[in-house]
Amino acid sequence: MMNNIPLKKVTLIAERLLKEKLLDLIQQEGATGHTLTACEGEGSRGVHASDWEGRNIQIDTIVSAETADRILNRVGDQYMENYAVIAYLSEVSVLRRGKFSHEA
Repeated sequence: MMNNIPLKKVTLIAERLLKEKLLDLIQQEGATGHTLTACEGEGSRGVHASDWEGRNIQIDTIVSAETADRILNRVGDQYMENYAVIAYLSEVSVLRRGKFSHEA
């Protein structure tokens, strides 16, 4: 069996209206793929634009630590102040690093 290679999973939960912008952003920063899920939840910001446009979205992508930092920095700079966005980072281990990173 191959050794597990640690990478980062970036999770973004946001208003649906940001879907295309966030998908473009993670691709521009080097993500080779993503998982997109419609989601619901309760937060502290009250009514969101997504209440009229549909459910929120959750985007997960597995990337190198450097790529994760770039994604999170851009999301923070461009969207966190004016939109309902949650972003978090998890460490994951994968068996096929080349599937998740251009740096393999």
